[in-house]
Amino acid sequence: MPILSPQLRTYADRMLRLLSLLVLVGCSQSTTAPTSTATSAQTATSVPTPSVDVVTVAFSEVPNVIELPGRIEAYRTAEVRARVSGIVTKRLYQEGQVVKAGTPLFQINPELLQAATLEAEAELARAQAQLFNVNDKLQRYQALVSDQSVSQRDYRAAQAEVQLANAEVASAKAKLARATLDLGYAHVTAPIAGVARRALITEGALVAKDAATPLTTIEQVNPVYVNFSQSASDVFALRQALRAGTLKGNGDQFDLSLILPDGTVYPSRGTLSFKDVAVNPNTDSVVMRAIFENAQQILMPGAYVRIKIRQATQPNAILIPRDALIRDQFSTRVWVVNPQNSLESREVQTRRMIDQHWVIERGLQPGERVVISNVATQSAGTRVNPKQVNLKQVMPKQVHAHQVTTPASHRKAMAS
Repeated sequence: MPILSPQLRTYADRMLRLLSLLVLVGCSQSTTAPTSTATSAQTATSVPTPSVDVVTVAFSEVPNVIELPGRIEAYRTAEVRARVSGIVTKRLYQEGQVVKAGTPLFQINPELLQAATLEAEAELARAQAQLFNVNDKLQRYQALVSDQSVSQRDYRAAQAEVQLANAEVASAKAKLARATLDLGYAHVTAPIAGVARRALITEGALVAKDAATPLTTIEQVNPVYVNFSQSASDVFALRQALRAGTLKGNGDQFDLSLILPDGTVYPSRGTLSFKDVAVNPNTDSVVMRAIFENAQQILMPGAYVRIKIRQATQPNAILIPRDALIRDQFSTRVWVVNPQNSLESREVQTRRMIDQHWVIERGLQPGERVVISNVATQSAGTRVNPKQVNLKQVMPKQVHAHQVTTPASHRKAMAS
């Protein structure tokens, strides 16, 4: 047997060790591969089915509510004006004061008016004296005309003088009555009950009965009007829906509520007092007016508010919670759990909300289960574990759900 050199013997030892290491690695991989496959399979089978909250939709009676902008107007408004000319000597009320009809507001200097009254009284006295004189003359002529001591012509002239004197007395009485009224107008009083606003003139100002500027304004603010308009197209659509039976109404008996500028709901309900019978050609809208009680004077004339009008009810409507709807630039859809407990994407049509719930007009049928939780993370075809949520717990208070029978396929899927 040949003797190997030390270099060859070292090389051979190294090669032998390398072959042994390769054999050991191969055996390790063949033993580990089935174990890894089994572990992956076990992990796949241990992933739990995701749970989702669902509601079973049903037909409901939904109020047809619209919201329109409106402006508050005082129930009555009266501009207080001077009815005689003169200098204002005193303001007799506090600005913002609640006054009754007839409450004095301003005092106009009455001296000239008193003088005019005295003059009218003097004219009346003179006319009455003249009447007394001609009556006496007529009585004397009556005694003389019978024996023709006075001619018939003079007698008729005496009668005419009496009639003329009576007319003078009547004229003097009328002038005195007018002067007395003017003297009374020196006290400017409130024509209506309400709140007297700020004075537009001050003491010392010269006022005239034909002046364009009023002295002040009084507004009756309990109750108040709310003026608003509805587009003619909406009015026509409502009437057509009522005739077709898709909406149920009660004529013009609307339920009105008010939303204040800060977003709160006014506690008192209103009533519709006026609805125009013609369309305004400038705005293509129908003008309406409502009345609201305002005992606490919360509503201020001139303020903008929003008025909610319940004009009718939709008897067969389907509602879903707001978060169940998915909107993007292409579609409006919801997730529906089919009888196999898999997710389906369903396109729906909706145009309005009521108390955070969408009113579905097309795309859903009663008895279907709609996902209301984590809708943004779901994908079509995913198998889920649906958890039923009572529809009455998430439904608006004014909505009345109809009894719906769940299809047999859905009941079977829900049981499984």
